[in-house]
Amino acid sequence: MLALEQVETFYGTSQALFGMNLTVNEGEVVTLMGRNGMGKTTTVHSIMGIAPSKSGRILFDGTDISLLPSHKVARLGVGLVPEGRQVFPNLSVRENLIATASNRLGRENPWTLDRVLEFFPQLSIRLSSSASVLSGGEQQMLAIGRALMTNPKLLILDEATEGLAPLVRAEIWKSLEFLKSTGQAILIIDKNVGHLTRIADRHVIIEKGVVVWTGTSTELNADPEMLTRYLGI
Repeated sequence: MLALEQVETFYGTSQALFGMNLTVNEGEVVTLMGRNGMGKTTTVHSIMGIAPSKSGRILFDGTDISLLPSHKVARLGVGLVPEGRQVFPNLSVRENLIATASNRLGRENPWTLDRVLEFFPQLSIRLSSSASVLSGGEQQMLAIGRALMTNPKLLILDEATEGLAPLVRAEIWKSLEFLKSTGQAILIIDKNVGHLTRIADRHVIIEKGVVVWTGTSTELNADPEMLTRYLGI
């Protein structure tokens, strides 16, 4: 469904991705792992058209999205939960959720306001509150709910649980496990290897903007030396 083929991305004259290759199949959960500064967020930004690639190809459902602006990538069915959540602080929870709501792909049983509030009941009691006064965990739930309201074919989460309290992190992981059970394709970045190995079908580790390892959770857990080398674990 998603394929990056030899993608190279620059920030000005500084190159961040050096022939990045990555695939996500329909209904698959894939992690993107690596130390800070290795190109994980740049990969996400290249997919979304935030940092357009200079060479290579990015295909989504057979369409070359390499040069598309972000809003057109989103309309094709890619939903992003960005690092730092980036909710609209001056809008209410309700307004954040309905601002970009759509079902362009005509999905059965689409995500609606009521369904998101059932999924994250904490948001239902904060519906009229400004997003700026929510806790970090509530903002993350809001960011996920906002992305789901676009009914994406692929959901991307950049630092899914960063900076959240343990109980909130557990709830986020539980919600992602449910999304996986529904067949939602997910590309996820996070530092919690333990939870990632429980939820993901496949893992991709990058070092200095290039893939250095890919495999299953069983293969990942069986190679502690590799975990130390590339993740510092």
